[in-house]
Amino acid sequence: MTRRVAVALGVGATALLAPAPAFAHGLVGKQDLPIPKVVFAWAACAVLVASFVGLAALWPTARLQEMHEKTSFKVPSFFSPLAGAIGVAFFVFCIYAGLAGEQFSAQNNLIVTIVFVVFWVGLPFASVLLGDVFRAFNPWLAIARAVSWAGKRLGRGAPEPLPYPERVGRWPAVAGILIFAWVELVYVNKDDPSTLAIMALAYAAVQLVGMSLYGIRAWEHNADAFGVYFGLFARLSPLHWTDGELRTRRPLEGVVHLDTPPGTVALLITMIGTTSFDGFSQGPTWTSLADDLQTLFLNIGFSAETALELAFTVGLIGVVLAIGGLYRIGIAGMRSVHPADDAGELARRFVHTLVPIALAYVVAHYFSLLVYQSQALAYLASDPLGTGSDYFGTATLAINYGVISATQVWYVQVAALLAGHIAGLILAHDKAIATYRDPKEAVRSQYWMLTVMVCFTSLGLWLLSSVGT
Repeated sequence: MTRRVAVALGVGATALLAPAPAFAHGLVGKQDLPIPKVVFAWAACAVLVASFVGLAALWPTARLQEMHEKTSFKVPSFFSPLAGAIGVAFFVFCIYAGLAGEQFSAQNNLIVTIVFVVFWVGLPFASVLLGDVFRAFNPWLAIARAVSWAGKRLGRGAPEPLPYPERVGRWPAVAGILIFAWVELVYVNKDDPSTLAIMALAYAAVQLVGMSLYGIRAWEHNADAFGVYFGLFARLSPLHWTDGELRTRRPLEGVVHLDTPPGTVALLITMIGTTSFDGFSQGPTWTSLADDLQTLFLNIGFSAETALELAFTVGLIGVVLAIGGLYRIGIAGMRSVHPADDAGELARRFVHTLVPIALAYVVAHYFSLLVYQSQALAYLASDPLGTGSDYFGTATLAINYGVISATQVWYVQVAALLAGHIAGLILAHDKAIATYRDPKEAVRSQYWMLTVMVCFTSLGLWLLSSVGT
């Protein structure tokens, strides 16, 4: 019965797929694919089902539960302070650009592209390929470490930090990611350079205060929203920078050992939900709903701008809650194998399976933005303040939208969704094998997780297919 329900839910989710392709942030025009889009939809779900069957037949014992890291080489002692100094210098320069540079055209000020393209989109890609690069260049972490080092050298060590509240966990990181997503997707003045600079300074100040109160390690591990966010993606990387050395590990192995303090499940749900809303907010379904919501808030008495922001805020929170509900349905289904299992514990035990899905959504929704808009760095480097300078002779360059075709973008997006969800299936299956003594029970417990993966895949394809239709 459970299996039939799971399959039925998966087929139902697949049926939601829309027929036309679209591209993140509307950066490129539409282009017909050489085969019908519905074929992609069914093929994607078929690949997930086939992967599930293959795992059940060919993966009888857990293989990822033990860490097998190897040290590749020692990192020179000067690397960490040098990287930190570079991070601080670049942060200061971006703040200066935001405050002193061109204010009337977001495209002509360096800070806007750095924040929304290089930082928010580029670093997840870099984290998966190179490990936790953000931690190496994290400016507020570098400042905190420098202050701590100087205090010790002067014999004025900081007082013992307060114990970090266990019940708080990663909830500050959840709030930070949700707020940033709100700024990116809802806030009307998000591309105002000086506003971005002030927000960046405020965030850095909060991080420094937090690290001074609760200790550098405890705060950055739990409450630094961006440090935690990029660190989660870095766990998928085969490279692990730690303790003055570079270690290598098997792909996916790092995320298996993710610790799960309070708020970790909510953080992954928020990561997927906010990216999902980014795609959903560009489609006709949301356009109609947003119009109705904005009218409702206008009738209450809000201004047009505030009413629009409130409408998008409702949509953002609603999509995040919907993603959380979908994951909880999968967890509730898993409890049918062992009803005595605690739902919260199961949710935390399998939450690492959402990390590759979160990455898949980032790649699928932002790949075109990164490919095209990152080219703006060529002319922004020559004229970072938008004042007409041409330091490197590249100020007259323009973005080449022909560097990759719309069809190729679509293929990358679909491939990313499939790879992410297959990785999620692998992680879930391996954890189930380690959790349940009976292999048959482990497989049965994953019928519902398969359904969740199919639903996530269907949702991702529908979001990519519905923009602008």
